[in-house]
Amino acid sequence: MKKDVLIDIKSLHQVDDASDTMELTTIGSFTRMNGNYYITYRESEATGLDGVVTTLKVEGDRKVTLIRGGAQHSRLVLEKGQRHHCAYDTGFGAMMVGIFAEQIDVELKETGGKLHFRYNLDINADLASRNDVQITIREAGNNACQM
Repeated sequence: MKKDVLIDIKSLHQVDDASDTMELTTIGSFTRMNGNYYITYRESEATGLDGVVTTLKVEGDRKVTLIRGGAQHSRLVLEKGQRHHCAYDTGFGAMMVGIFAEQIDVELKETGGKLHFRYNLDINADLASRNDVQITIREAGNNACQM
């Protein structure tokens, strides 16, 4: 199963008392393979990641792996209740970060659905940011462009 979908992404990024919200609607693909869901889309200038393809691999209801390729390469593992060390490419070089997923909610089925995850990102064991991401996947109409 692979289909073109509309992907709505809303993310909240908090550093200390400051917060930044980003909302994006894009066209991508939604695939189910070997029991896992894959959500893939191209980043844009609006996200500051132009030239990057992002794939979210959703494994059950406890683990999401964010994989970025293209202009920047990163692989962030978010596993509910676990802290992982991951290499994160900033575009100026890679650094090791810690990722602790506080919450992962998965409501996906063949036609789309919702994915929500909340995680903390740390650098050298110091909290860098708190992040909350909500993604909604809807089937694209016949006029949707392919990736």
